[in-house]
Amino acid sequence: MSASSPAVALPSAPWLKALKRLNAVDIVLWALRIAVLLVIVAGTIGCVVKGRYTAAQWVDFVVFGLTIGSIYAQIALGYTMVYGVLRLINFAHGDFVMTGAFAGYFIAVPLDQSGFLQRQPVLAMAAILVVAIATSTSVALLTERIAYRPFRRVTGLAPLICAIGVSFFLQQTFRGMFGSAVKSYPEPQWQRAAFNVFGFNVPRIDVILIALALLFMLALYLIVHRTRMGTAMRAVAEDAEAAALMGIDVNKVIVFTFILGGAMAGIAGVFYAFLYKQVYFFMGFTPGIKAFGAAVLGGIGSIPGAMLGGFFLGLVESVGPALFLDGIGITAPYQLRDLIAFTLLIMVLIFRPHGLLGERLSKKRA
Repeated sequence: MSASSPAVALPSAPWLKALKRLNAVDIVLWALRIAVLLVIVAGTIGCVVKGRYTAAQWVDFVVFGLTIGSIYAQIALGYTMVYGVLRLINFAHGDFVMTGAFAGYFIAVPLDQSGFLQRQPVLAMAAILVVAIATSTSVALLTERIAYRPFRRVTGLAPLICAIGVSFFLQQTFRGMFGSAVKSYPEPQWQRAAFNVFGFNVPRIDVILIALALLFMLALYLIVHRTRMGTAMRAVAEDAEAAALMGIDVNKVIVFTFILGGAMAGIAGVFYAFLYKQVYFFMGFTPGIKAFGAAVLGGIGSIPGAMLGGFFLGLVESVGPALFLDGIGITAPYQLRDLIAFTLLIMVLIFRPHGLLGERLSKKRA
């Protein structure tokens, strides 16, 4: 090539182009990714090296994770259905769970005192669930009609502030009616028994809660995807105005959505109370926030995503403290399970805000 020939620009490597586009925010986010990954890897290796936990203890962690995860999944379904239809984050949904737990408590206690809960557990649990579902569904319908419907066509933060206000109203109403003391759910003898599964003792109450939760979630999935009303719900979630032009009663669909969400909240409230044996006016806040995280994790607006997110969050919350934190020398790691749950929520919001299934569904719609 002669000296007079023009210089030819060589293409730069792709990684070099990406490096030039980095800014301070990208560097911080990558540092956060690396830090979380190092904690997970170092904690897992340290836990395996220490060998502190037996196989039976790991089974207990997994079973409890599936149990609490199934409850999170049921609560998350209420969030994701209301968001899918109304595009509203119903922060009062956790308090619907609390109302169901309270209603179930006032039926469970007399049934336990009479011995009926021990003699006829199926009929007694059915009665408790029916009362809890009726109560939480009624509260959900009243909330939709009185608080949410006037804000249906309002944009901005007003609907969200209204939902938060409803949450506080329900909490303080139940505190004024029933006091702030923690009430204990009954524990009949049949709940203390355990099944022997491959040589491991699995608590009967966990098996019952997981099985019933899966059954109710399957019923909800079939209602949404195999019934005419479920088709209308999906049409309204896709485009409410177009669905109304096609003759769908949008108000009826929204009311039906709150009925389903309230019913799932009542069931989850009873299950959560039987698992932890406690009920009080503020009990719906923590599982409600975690279930919202599960809905975001799975892709809010996606029913399968809410189920997947609930089970995944439950397993991480149960197994994570022992697997990640104990291995790096943190004392009493199980007391930090909420830290793991909310850290997972923050990571999802930062790095994958569409959730595990939400991005795929949005591309399919596009």
